[in-house]
Amino acid sequence: MSTTALLECIEIETGPTPQRAVIWLHGLGADGNDFAPLVPELGLNDVPPTRFIFPHAQVRPVTINQGMAMRAWYDIFAPDLVRREDDAGIRESEQAIAALIARENERGIATDKIVLAGFSQGCAMTLHTGLRLSQKLAGMLALSGYLPLAASAEAERHDANRDTPIFMAHGTMDPVITLDRAQASRQALEKMGYPVSWHTYPMPHSVCLEEVQDIAAFLRKVLA
Repeated sequence: MSTTALLECIEIETGPTPQRAVIWLHGLGADGNDFAPLVPELGLNDVPPTRFIFPHAQVRPVTINQGMAMRAWYDIFAPDLVRREDDAGIRESEQAIAALIARENERGIATDKIVLAGFSQGCAMTLHTGLRLSQKLAGMLALSGYLPLAASAEAERHDANRDTPIFMAHGTMDPVITLDRAQASRQALEKMGYPVSWHTYPMPHSVCLEEVQDIAAFLRKVLA
């Protein structure tokens, strides 16, 4: 990927001259359209005008899907996700996400008014990028995912986001990223001292209404 080319994004603004931003990262094989319909469902009328940004990950071959090319933040080699990880792909996407944050800064939204959010692979990128970012975020929204490159997280993390609220949610019946994988990530984050708000829902690898209501409450709090 060119270091100068920004990812293509869908943008939805809840009002004129946005003062807040949410950068929401999709899961494997999806694209930015996946979560865009959620914006009106959140009902954030009492939050300052917010720009929701839904980037499309690059298209790349995914080993676990017989090498088929699809939108992905990084390659996945095996179902357990963590025995062998795509270090280079994860770090490449980290730079692409950091560039989107920098663009919001240029458009007048400070990093501490930005929430980084993601589902599944997008959740993994949210946690990976948020921990290493050198400017404080308003919050992190980590849905149905896990912490990648966990072994290097403590050594590589930046102090800027040590107190940043993390909303972490998972389905108890998730067959894609199992609950124990997410719980191990939660424990790793808590061991490093991060303030994790943990939520589980009786659902598979998806999003449910109760969760959407909880996400809205979290966004109201951190974007107020």
